Amino acid sequence: MPGFAASSDGVHLQAARVVYRSTSGDGGAPTVVSGAVFVPLGVPPSGGWPVVAFGHGTTGIDEPCAPSMSASLMGVSGVVVGLASKGFAVAMPDYEGLGSPGVHPYTDARTAGLNMIDAVRALRATFKNVSNRWAALGHSQGGAAAWAADEWAREYAPGLDLVGAVALAPAADVSGFVDKAQAGTLTQDQRLAIVLLIESLARRYPTINRDDYRRGSAARSWDVLSACAGPLVDQRPAAALELTAKDFLPRSPAAASRMRERLQAWALPQRPLSAPMYVVYGSADALVDARWTTDAIARACALGDTITWEEQPGKGHGDIDFTQALTWIVDRFAGKPVTNECRR
Repeated sequence: MPGFAASSDGVHLQAARVVYRSTSGDGGAPTVVSGAVFVPLGVPPSGGWPVVAFGHGTTGIDEPCAPSMSASLMGVSGVVVGLASKGFAVAMPDYEGLGSPGVHPYTDARTAGLNMIDAVRALRATFKNVSNRWAALGHSQGGAAAWAADEWAREYAPGLDLVGAVALAPAADVSGFVDKAQAGTLTQDQRLAIVLLIESLARRYPTINRDDYRRGSAARSWDVLSACAGPLVDQRPAAALELTAKDFLPRSPAAASRMRERLQAWALPQRPLSAPMYVVYGSADALVDARWTTDAIARACALGDTITWEEQPGKGHGDIDFTQALTWIVDRFAGKPVTNECRR
């Protein structure tokens, strides 16, 4: 990773871009994905560096949108360096279809979660003195990945010891996008995100017709709105300002149902957790409605999960305070008791 290594952040740790085997959560097929792995400089502790697998938020849906191919890790290099400075090795998946050939199943949390687990395996195969004890941490799309990794860790990777997962503003269930598109109440942030949802689903499923969900300025600027690299990116801000709520009105109730059912099949929770989880989200989130997260937590509690959560008043999607979440991770590695708010 020469670009990252030469950056002001890259000099503080060892880094490698990896291509590794994983599994599609949407069908179970074997896949090849990419990511980046990091270890701190210095002498590892007894038992090796503890691991945090970090799930990044939305970067796009095309192959060039991978953080591992960016000198700044698509803007999250500070998070990686911060974790390494606290003595953690870090594994960061790009997710299927980002950084490697294939279709990126945007918001398919199970696939992203399996990619996250396998990134930990790739980290341990790349660098020496890395522990099998790990925690999952992610924001937005990555928050859902951390949640799903927690659900599947015990069965999928019994040789790894997951101590807990932190889901920050997780996109656990975004099937509500369809209802808001029908009602014409999508926020500006949601209008940009639904472009990626529709395009990703259309690439993956032949029954999803893009033109059933786009019209007006969205249809005219579709390639611009879904770009993450190249000259089209510079046109995105202007194209985004032209979007209206009517641009995403499904053409029929049947079309709305097709999209909703696909998103519901990817929604969390899907099974009980393997380890405790901490969820942090904002009451004023304009991308993932707070109610969607609250409802997902309630369903997870009904499965018997151990969850601590914090809905921060007035906070949005990107400005939540996750200081306590980092302390929570440290406490899980230390084996301290965890609060289960599902029992309140």
